[in-house]
Amino acid sequence: MMRTRPLKVALLGCGVVGSEVARIMTTHADDLAARIGAPVELAGVAVRRPDKVREGIDPALITTDATALVKRGDLDIVVEVIGGIEPARTLITTAFEHGASVVSANKALLAQDGAALHAAAEEHGKDLYYEAAVAGAIPLIRPLRESLAGDKVNRVLGIVNGTTNFILDKMDSTGAGYQEALDEATALGYAEADPTADVEGFDAAAKAAILAGIAFHTRVRLDDVHREGMTEVTAADFASAKEMGCTIKLLAICERAEDGRSVTARVHPAMIPLSHPLASVRGAYNAVFVESDASGQLMFYGPGAGGSPTASAVLGDLVAVGRNRLGGTTGPGESAYAALPVSPMGEVVTRYHISLDVADKPGVLAQVATVFAEHGVSIDTVRQQGKDGEASLVVVTHRASDAALGGTVEALRKLDTVRGVASIMRVEGE
Repeated sequence: MMRTRPLKVALLGCGVVGSEVARIMTTHADDLAARIGAPVELAGVAVRRPDKVREGIDPALITTDATALVKRGDLDIVVEVIGGIEPARTLITTAFEHGASVVSANKALLAQDGAALHAAAEEHGKDLYYEAAVAGAIPLIRPLRESLAGDKVNRVLGIVNGTTNFILDKMDSTGAGYQEALDEATALGYAEADPTADVEGFDAAAKAAILAGIAFHTRVRLDDVHREGMTEVTAADFASAKEMGCTIKLLAICERAEDGRSVTARVHPAMIPLSHPLASVRGAYNAVFVESDASGQLMFYGPGAGGSPTASAVLGDLVAVGRNRLGGTTGPGESAYAALPVSPMGEVVTRYHISLDVADKPGVLAQVATVFAEHGVSIDTVRQQGKDGEASLVVVTHRASDAALGGTVEALRKLDTVRGVASIMRVEGE
């Protein structure tokens, strides 16, 4: 039976995502009511610019006082899509204190203070849902914390930022340089005027922290995630990748150690074989590859950003939280019982592609090989090209720790015959 009293929803933020949430709440009102079991009423919208025209939203609902809105005491659900750390953090905790559950898309806040927010939600008996914080419309968080709750996840490997994937895909398919590809992404609206959060990996690192925490039942903060940007990736790197039958992607990688006693989380560019499903993810799309004991390999694919896709994830959470509200219960909270340590990057083991500029003379290869051997890094293949006293040497290693590779590179830079280390790229997905 349909409950006649509506669920009251407050919206914090009414930008690209927030305006889509409001629009869908209005246009799909009957369907949402049928799915939840009660009508949904937009009770207030907090914004910074109240004079801006917002089509389809009653101006009487607009306020600049977000604190007063979440303190009303009659709200059932607060939807937070303003982003950032503050005032979002204070507004969410205030919403819990005044009786509302929260749906958020705030990856930065959840990566930094997810544990505290979950604790506040539990203290007040409220829900905290955040499907939209990672990979837009792609159902990912709920499958990890519910559908795979009985399984053991060992690895999460994904493309979780559409801007960077668009740029790298353009470099791969057209031979464009980084700046040229970035300029096109900006012109098409895929990249912000300041793309730092995307291209330097901050956005992906926040998502990696959230995914690792859920997948491994362990608290993983943003500071635990090793991060490297993609601004140094060159057309020459793509040429080398193609010679190996690979392409280059900015990956978020969350792994359980082979002995199961620790986890790692990292974001960086990497070569992956063209045969890997992630290699075919084009344009601004996202995809996440999950490996677990019982389920084996699963892949989640779709649009990872944008107003409508992200709003879709928000509304999915809204339905789930609304149902919980009517049933007098709450959904899954934080699961951090495993409390596994997060290992430093130096303990990560993978393969490497190293490009060196060296002197073109006898004995150089032997010197380089000796350095690798002294640091316990086994060489898989070597490719050398030389001309007019200059040469390039490309070394692909077997699996080795990041610490061992770092020591190797440091020693290589001290050789008189090595003019420079042109690039270092990890090789994943094999």
